[in-house]
Amino acid sequence: MANGAALLEVRDIRRAFPRPGGGELLVLEDVNLSLRQGEIVGLLGRSGSGKSTLLRLIAGLSEPSGGSVNYLGEPVLGPAPGIAMVFQSFALFPWLTVLENVQLGLEAQGLPDSETRARALKAIDLIGLDGYESAYPRELSGGMRQRVGFARALVVNPNILLMDEPFSALDVLTAENLRTDFLELWNEGDLPIKGVILVTHNIEEAVQMCDRILLFSTNPGKVVSEIKVELRHPRDRNDPAFLALVDRIYVEMTARRVEKLAQGPQRATLGTMLPRVSANLISGLIEAVAAPPYNGQADLPKIADDLQFEIDELFPVAESLQLLRLADLEGGDIKLTETGKRFAADETDERKRIFARLLIRYVPLAALIRRVLDDRESHAAPKSRFLDELEDYMTEEAAEETLRSVVSWARFAELFSYDDDEQMFSLENPA
Repeated sequence: MANGAALLEVRDIRRAFPRPGGGELLVLEDVNLSLRQGEIVGLLGRSGSGKSTLLRLIAGLSEPSGGSVNYLGEPVLGPAPGIAMVFQSFALFPWLTVLENVQLGLEAQGLPDSETRARALKAIDLIGLDGYESAYPRELSGGMRQRVGFARALVVNPNILLMDEPFSALDVLTAENLRTDFLELWNEGDLPIKGVILVTHNIEEAVQMCDRILLFSTNPGKVVSEIKVELRHPRDRNDPAFLALVDRIYVEMTARRVEKLAQGPQRATLGTMLPRVSANLISGLIEAVAAPPYNGQADLPKIADDLQFEIDELFPVAESLQLLRLADLEGGDIKLTETGKRFAADETDERKRIFARLLIRYVPLAALIRRVLDDRESHAAPKSRFLDELEDYMTEEAAEETLRSVVSWARFAELFSYDDDEQMFSLENPA
């Protein structure tokens, strides 16, 4: 448990990147957090909320545009001894053995070879890979490769371990096994570390592992809420208190998204970035909510569990339904509108007609493209015509993503066509 001693203080952090056309992209704004000895603090939020960027700032791998990071009372001005990181992608050198990969973390310290080898072997044994010292990464499973990543971080005896979605690249069972092993070592005091910061977008993982959870908004990333987890270890996912906390986080994250995206009914503008969600996923979620046992209204944590969705997968689909007035999000629930219920009950052709009407009415970019195509004698327009306009409101990457979403939705609705080779929009059957 935390004992009040501050290992890390992050104050008023701001991080922005220059845009090619001028101006800046603000990724983090006014972020504050602390890490005390004996704590695991979770950073929970959607992709694009700046969580991984914040970890890099804490580790000293990049510099903030404003604010400060202090480790043990001293400013972090570069890679900080005593702070180690575990990455999502394993980041192992394929031409080195397990032992050699782990020893890399010590070689920069100039230790004698015998001590380097002894400490590396001890870390490998601690993390459950004893006997695999001479194996190469290609010979290991994903879970075993990530264990090597943990051993490499732990071998330097860091005070703080930063974990950037370390379990997200693993299958469900392997991830659960590795989480459990890590927590057992942590709770028994067998790890050399004094504090942990975990980046995740998995709500149940955050509740299972963390003492405090910081919820991040997006565009820009901010800490919008702090939730204390006062459940004893080991934590039971079926415990009513565990489930209630998961539900509370869903409610808070849903409320934040609805508040940000809508004042009353959600109203998109041309500058609204659209999620990359296929019409098939939209149809699938509508059908799932419409069917028993939900019958038109579902608890988000429950349906996420039933469909094996994480928040990065479920929220964009649910928000797309809300954008199109096919469903409402409120209090951690998703509830189909009358239009959503009709969509669920109709055949494909009628679904397409409903979808086309909703795109024209509630997605300004779709309405703009259709209007331009209708007005032109050729009933065609280049992608650049719309991309340039979008880039007045968002980054080039976000504009591309938004256009791809509109193209996907419009193809399902047969509202207009797009030729990716020619990069041209057109009408197949102009009125």
